[in-house]
Amino acid sequence: MFYYVEILGTLPEMGKAEVEALAELGVGNVEKVDYLLVSGSVKHIGVFERLGLAHEYGLLLYEGDDIKDILDFAKGLEWRNIINGTFAVRRERMRNCMHEVNDLDKKIGGIIHSQGLRVNLSRPDTVVRVYCGNKIWLGIRIREFKGKEFEDRKADRRPFSRPIALPPRIARAMVNLTKATREVLDPFMGTGGMLIEAGLIGLKVYGLDIREDMVEGAKINLEYYGIRDYVVKVGDATKIEEVFPGKTFEAVATDPPYGNSTTLPMDRNELYKRSLESIHSVLEGRLAIAFPADFDARDVAESIGFKVLGRFYQRVHSSLSRYFYVMEV
Repeated sequence: MFYYVEILGTLPEMGKAEVEALAELGVGNVEKVDYLLVSGSVKHIGVFERLGLAHEYGLLLYEGDDIKDILDFAKGLEWRNIINGTFAVRRERMRNCMHEVNDLDKKIGGIIHSQGLRVNLSRPDTVVRVYCGNKIWLGIRIREFKGKEFEDRKADRRPFSRPIALPPRIARAMVNLTKATREVLDPFMGTGGMLIEAGLIGLKVYGLDIREDMVEGAKINLEYYGIRDYVVKVGDATKIEEVFPGKTFEAVATDPPYGNSTTLPMDRNELYKRSLESIHSVLEGRLAIAFPADFDARDVAESIGFKVLGRFYQRVHSSLSRYFYVMEV
């Protein structure tokens, strides 16, 4: 089954890596990238329901370089076998569009309508998607990821709130980059944002934080968003094996504190090193972790025994830039 994913433009390389990780879970791969459109084949397309850094995903029908060819292809399709109910054709002209597609959506809509299917531009049952980039792409939308569903889980919307927390879309992507299928641990869980995203895609979640008020607050947040399969404890991220004796974890996704602070148990860089050592001792698979850009996590992680699979840069504001790392033991 061929798919397409339209990723967000905010962290495009990380978005592409998220699609790659999920495609592998769905027994497939990424074959092509055309600006913000990622495509490939996959056996279980439903795995993309987990996406975070994406606008939508769907079934890919066609890709090519010629307007006439895509129109001929559309004429040859039995659209009644593809479209349920009413339809609308939506065109997306990406920044790298190389073709004249101003009325292509109308022409394809006319072809589909000529086969007896009814148009509904405001609330269609099926959305046919046309993308223009280096190539022209035609697909059927399966799921659109609306911003509101993620915004409703932002830090300031949670019953127990603190101002510093990853945006839910990024937290979701970090969980997906671990390729977790059963469970995930966050040893710096704070108010539980990472665990909320992991729990909502069906993973059992484990968390710890050195502050008891954070642990109690994370419980409140997890319950509020309907997450029931969780274990959260007061504990030190540099001593995970003491908090969960004899336990190893399929995956770890976490966002440690960035600044030096009197609330930290030790120097920031020492905390990072010791927590990486502790994570390595309990991890079975992949780690997704964020660090400020002035910390060279690659050298430290590799000296501990991690293999760094990738990293993705983000400038947050004038005083903070960070990298998101993906590693495995």
